[in-house]
Amino acid sequence: MIEHNDQNNQLSKELKSVFSELEMFKHLRKAGITKKFGFTASYLFQLIFCLIFHHKSWYTLLQSKKGDSYPAKDAVYRFMNHSMFAWRLFLTYLSAHAVQKVDGLTDLNRPKVLIFDDSKYDRNRSKKVELLARCMDHSSLHKRFYKGFRMLTLGWSDGCTFMPLDFSLLSSKNAQINGISEKIDKRCSGYKRRVEALESAPTIIPSMIERALQAGVTADYVLMDTWFTQQPLIQSIVGIGLDVIGMVKDTNQRYLINNQRLSLKQLYKVAAPVSDKKGILRSIHTTMANGVRVKVVFVQNRNKKSEWLAILSTDCALSEQEIVRIYGMRWDIEVFFKTTKSLLRLQKEFQGMSYDLLISHTTIVFSRYIVLSWQNRCNSDQRTIGGLFYELCDEVNELDWAVALQQLIELLEDTLKKSNKTIQKLIKSQLQQWIHGLPNYI
Repeated sequence: MIEHNDQNNQLSKELKSVFSELEMFKHLRKAGITKKFGFTASYLFQLIFCLIFHHKSWYTLLQSKKGDSYPAKDAVYRFMNHSMFAWRLFLTYLSAHAVQKVDGLTDLNRPKVLIFDDSKYDRNRSKKVELLARCMDHSSLHKRFYKGFRMLTLGWSDGCTFMPLDFSLLSSKNAQINGISEKIDKRCSGYKRRVEALESAPTIIPSMIERALQAGVTADYVLMDTWFTQQPLIQSIVGIGLDVIGMVKDTNQRYLINNQRLSLKQLYKVAAPVSDKKGILRSIHTTMANGVRVKVVFVQNRNKKSEWLAILSTDCALSEQEIVRIYGMRWDIEVFFKTTKSLLRLQKEFQGMSYDLLISHTTIVFSRYIVLSWQNRCNSDQRTIGGLFYELCDEVNELDWAVALQQLIELLEDTLKKSNKTIQKLIKSQLQQWIHGLPNYI
């Protein structure tokens, strides 16, 4: 499958064209992911990238008949454990390039959104993994703890295609099991990501948004779940220049109505009922305690119809149906989490103990999803029959206008045969007079 004289032979025709189209190796070089000797960084990257498509793990690949033609285990692990490689920069370049290509296929009036959510990164069988922490799984019915990380992810969606833009594997200062390795150089990008892992999610989110916007990603709204829709974070995102749409729950947050500070339950009671809109109960314009104007829409809970859910939007000009419809795009990131863990072997393919390996492997898994999303968009979009259209235009251009006039008259004569004789005589006489009045060269 892989020969030393041609290191790109492992890529199939489909992947080779996508790698070229998305300029994968160019983004690796721009991010500083290069090697001075040995196997090139691009070769090792595509070797790990293609493992999932060969249906093999790294161990089974080395145990195969052609295992001698592959790099040794140490070469791959040194590549993935390298703390100087700027994997975040690579993912930003790649995702922004892919988003811009998808954006060109999307209607300008269609809303584009940034989506934030976190998911558990499970390492329950580990003991010595760097920055391993004891985290709470809020998604399960029974709140339980697990060993691992919280994978905070930023994605982009137009309602049809989802692209992951950035992520951070969050540890914990209070529930930390292992700390930062003392051998790590504090000047490298790997150390900066370790320091970021000890911060809270609301402090990281604004910087992630700014990096995506600076890379050229365009979006109209930021979608968030109840865990992130907090007033300080909403104010920070609005300050960047984006509107927020997120689900809120009844907490200590207060909303100002007629100089009164109301809770979410009290706000529901004073909100005006909405008629003739299925599933939408009430809506109200209000101001949060920090002065940000919002519109809150109350919808019926499908799982328990006696309860309601509240969706907040800082864009007060949107209708109730549009707010609910745009918030529904947030489900794309849940599909992304399921796909990366179940099909793309996130958190399972490599079992290293350094934080750098976790970052590099997660980035490679995200790049797999970007490639698959782009291929899916290219194959699913409807295309025009452009070639046939241009051939018809050429055929029409080659038709002389005098010949076209003769064919039109013949068509008229065929139609006259189906009418009565009186009308035939009348139209034929008018037609002969018109022909006699034409110039001689016709």
